[in-house]
Amino acid sequence: MNLAAAQPVLASLTPVFLLIGVGFMAGRAGWIRAEAVKDLSNLVFLLLIPALLFRTMSGVHIEQLDLRPIAAYFVAALGLLAALVGWLGLHPRGVVTALAGVFSNMVMIGITLVELAYGQQGLVTLLTLVSVHALVLLTVATVVLEVAVAKEAAALSPAVAPVTAVPRWRMLLVQSARVARGALIHPIPLPILCGLLFAQTGWVLPPVVDKPLQLLGNAFGPMALVLVGVTLARTPVGAHWRGALGVSLSKNLVLPLLVGVSAWAFGISGLPMTVMVVAAALPIGANVFLFSQRYNVAHDLVTASLGVSTVLAMLTLSAIMLWLA
Repeated sequence: MNLAAAQPVLASLTPVFLLIGVGFMAGRAGWIRAEAVKDLSNLVFLLLIPALLFRTMSGVHIEQLDLRPIAAYFVAALGLLAALVGWLGLHPRGVVTALAGVFSNMVMIGITLVELAYGQQGLVTLLTLVSVHALVLLTVATVVLEVAVAKEAAALSPAVAPVTAVPRWRMLLVQSARVARGALIHPIPLPILCGLLFAQTGWVLPPVVDKPLQLLGNAFGPMALVLVGVTLARTPVGAHWRGALGVSLSKNLVLPLLVGVSAWAFGISGLPMTVMVVAAALPIGANVFLFSQRYNVAHDLVTASLGVSTVLAMLTLSAIMLWLA
């Protein structure tokens, strides 16, 4: 690896990790109270990121999009998810842990990092993945988790299983539909879709609208990364660090390797492949924690994995980006 190739990668990674470090110190010092974190997160998700996503996609025409990265990425991600569920076991804790091993933090860390490292063209590839990332993985995980819950219920009371099987499957369909709807009517995919639809009209955003969107979008990156650091400062690892390390290695190293192989098999190369692999190498996303909270399973392990994965990414993500350079 020559120095010329390494410099742009380090130049894009350094501000990301510095801002996370600033947030970590602020969290440790108690400058940002726990109650304020939720309000700041709402500011980021409900105002700043929709502005950035809509403005970015408002100039992208559908015929310019390459949808092969979506297919290649999810072949690898769903394959690894299936393998992890098979390894850990088809039970609620195993499914949630497996989801943690494949779900990337593409929004809070990925968007800023990819824009700094690979520019607007790389960001379009990432946002194409972001638009369906949560929808695909959370819907599949919900289906598998409901199957695991039904299997446990049948094992505990086999005599009742034939009677309760139909309501359980009906509940599965309702829950899956709810997850799919929630993943679409959401501050992340919705402005992406709206921006794409606007771009197809051929219109251009007037400066009086475009400039405020640009300013709001510019505020997203620093705010999101500082919040990652604040959250990291409040994340307990404790007795779960061994399990968290295993989950983090799956997420930070195994998934990007599989995505790289899948991209090669699909004939994808250059910048799209690089963005796909970097997206796969990002640390675990916070949606997994929310998922574990919803089903009341594996909170401690998932929380510890979020912390370990983010810290580990400072090494693994740097190494992967330097190798790709």
